[in-house]
Amino acid sequence: MGKFVVSPSTHPTDCGRFRASFSVHRSRSSASPCRVFQLENAFASREAARLLAVTQAWLQTCKPHLPSAGDPLA
Repeated sequence: MGKFVVSPSTHPTDCGRFRASFSVHRSRSSASPCRVFQLENAFASREAARLLAVTQAWLQTCKPHLPSAGDPLA
């Protein structure tokens, strides 16, 4: 996504639903820190969780300053 590399991921929960997360790092620097964002929503399908991860990653990379992993996704 532009100057960032984004890796969406899905994770099964104990109750059979799926959670989403994504990691982001700058594409031009292999030494740049990777930030991992874990999303709270749980979904019935892996595809729905992946879609949320990709959408949230896109929104985060469009911001002027990429927040740190501990910052809320507001």
